[in-house]
Amino acid sequence: MPKRVDHEERRTEIAEALVRVAGRQGLHAVGMRDVAAEAGVSLRLVQYYFQTKEKLLLYGLEQLAARFTERITARLAAMGDDPGPRAVIEALLLVSLPTDEESRTFHLVYTSYAVLSVTDRALADQRFTDNPAAAEDAVARLLQRAREAGLTRPGTDPRSDAISLLALAAGLGTSILVGHRTPESAAATLHHQLDRIFLDDRGGTAPSPA
Repeated sequence: MPKRVDHEERRTEIAEALVRVAGRQGLHAVGMRDVAAEAGVSLRLVQYYFQTKEKLLLYGLEQLAARFTERITARLAAMGDDPGPRAVIEALLLVSLPTDEESRTFHLVYTSYAVLSVTDRALADQRFTDNPAAAEDAVARLLQRAREAGLTRPGTDPRSDAISLLALAAGLGTSILVGHRTPESAAATLHHQLDRIFLDDRGGTAPSPA
């Protein structure tokens, strides 16, 4: 009896091959033939599941984002019950920095996709996420909670501070990626910015950047 093919599993394997190749060569240089070779399948099979390179790139990025979300969830779960808004925000920011192979690949591929979509209409027309402001909303809610609990300095604005923190983390991630900054100095910069928002460390202590 022929083996039953799990199509979703096969699609995921091909997407993971895309991410591996993109992490080594850069997303702009990846072709469907490269992905097929990495996955150990035929080019025809890759085309069967994804039809176009754009569809393959989008699915690969969705899988990468899903794994990154799982990483964040595990990090927060390890912090125990109610670690406080500052500790949660700092963990969210630090886990986004490219400090190991997985997070480096996520940052590299995600940034490459964003850049390519500026000039590639086929990519730009694809909807990567249903809620692009999810991270901003989550951090803003945590900052609002902290402000209501009297943990933040006077004059703080949860929405504006959330935008600033996420933009800072993204910029620091790129600077680590290109070798201009170490993970340790990036973590120290984030901690310094949080010190300017929070009154003290009552909301939690800083986790390591790893």
